[in-house]
Amino acid sequence: MNTTTSITVRVADAALREAASKGFDEFLQLVIDSTKRAIGGELTADTMSRLNSDQVTLLAWDIVHTELMDGGFVQLIYNGYGPFVFKNPLAKAFGLWGLRDLRKLIYDAHTLYTRYAEVIEHEMSDEEFMALYERCPEFDDLDDRFVESEEQFTEQIAEYVDNHLERFIEVTD
Repeated sequence: MNTTTSITVRVADAALREAASKGFDEFLQLVIDSTKRAIGGELTADTMSRLNSDQVTLLAWDIVHTELMDGGFVQLIYNGYGPFVFKNPLAKAFGLWGLRDLRKLIYDAHTLYTRYAEVIEHEMSDEEFMALYERCPEFDDLDDRFVESEEQFTEQIAEYVDNHLERFIEVTD
């Protein structure tokens, strides 16, 4: 018998309208931040099991977005997110959301992840970490593709969330 209860993410209608008036990125960030607050700030195995697949995908987007904008796929993998991103159906979920280019990018990165995971996924000095970018240059093109398309991806995700709001949050008065 499963005694785990799902987590309800509540967002005030006024806050939602204000964020939306500032742009799709503000709207999306409000939904992401509200989801993070509802789970205590961190996506864990327990909190993940209490969210629906769309909410988990949205938080995965936030991780991917943050890591890739900061240090690319090498950093994402080094920081321990490789298995979460590449050994779960995240790319497929993005495809189901209509983000075919993002799905392809994750699949392309998965191929490199398989090749380089052993090289990247272990503790090392800052100097050794920085050298990974030279040891794994194939990630550069993928990092560039992400950065060039980041605004489009963010807008597409915000549109998906807006069109399926009930899957992400409960709007309150």
